[in-house]
Amino acid sequence: MKATLRIQRGAFGETPRQETFDVDFEHGQSVLDGLRAIRRGTDPSLVFRFACINANACKECMMQIDGKIDYACTVRLKEGETVLAPLPKKALIRDLVTEIAPPDERL
Repeated sequence: MKATLRIQRGAFGETPRQETFDVDFEHGQSVLDGLRAIRRGTDPSLVFRFACINANACKECMMQIDGKIDYACTVRLKEGETVLAPLPKKALIRDLVTEIAPPDERL
């Protein structure tokens, strides 16, 4: 089976663009699994944050998934299209990565 991920791409100061990727999947896989498959097999330049396989405790893979803010490690990949975008109201770094640390905690 196939899932399609439509991902907002670009870096700070660039005009955002949408790129679409088809990935193989089995029921039960997460959106994060799909993103990792894209980076591993199709486009190693895709940027997203995660520090998983830590009992879903890292909370770094937060992004907009179909217009809702959620964790890519907990949302299930589905047949059909899923739209991914960086967090709104956060400074964009690149692709799905935004500045998440409060200003007084940044190095």
